Amino acid sequence: MSRATKRTATLPVPPGFRVARELPAGRHPLLAVFPGLDRLPPASRLVPDARARAKLFDATCVQVVDQDMWMYVAPHEAPKFARSRGWKPVVSVSDCIVVGLGHLRESPDLMLFMDIYHELCHVVQRQGGANLWEPGVSYVKRWTEVEAYRFVVDEAREMDVPDAFLREYLKVEWISEAEHRALLAELKVPAE
Repeated sequence: MSRATKRTATLPVPPGFRVARELPAGRHPLLAVFPGLDRLPPASRLVPDARARAKLFDATCVQVVDQDMWMYVAPHEAPKFARSRGWKPVVSVSDCIVVGLGHLRESPDLMLFMDIYHELCHVVQRQGGANLWEPGVSYVKRWTEVEAYRFVVDEAREMDVPDAFLREYLKVEWISEAEHRALLAELKVPAE
């Protein structure tokens, strides 16, 4: 299920990054799933204001689902395209990040670190009025996706994460090879 290979399992994460991998499916406070996430340097880069940051981390929850999937921010209502694609998203009126149980339990720490901050970027964007599910715009052309990926790629570069990992991380199954190359170019990650 994981996008990562065994060689990526040993890449570093910031000191203090932890994951409560054994939590059962269900809804949990964000900091119960990722203890101390709010005290890591990326948190203050994401939300510089301490009060706003505390509110973000206190109010956001994680819905762990027993499905083969990564992470996404639960929409307030199902996007119009969801039904035609056979997708039944978790819908939440509050800020909630949905995480696949297998992803939580099996994926390398670095991938989870990048994914959770990517999704937190989306929560912040939506709180600012952004439409995360903008119809008619390619996934790799949505400013919300580019901004969230740029944030986590910049964080990874601060930790000297190799380009090979970043290429693999950015190769998600719902985009084409051409879209993958476009995303790499936008984020200045060498194609090889």
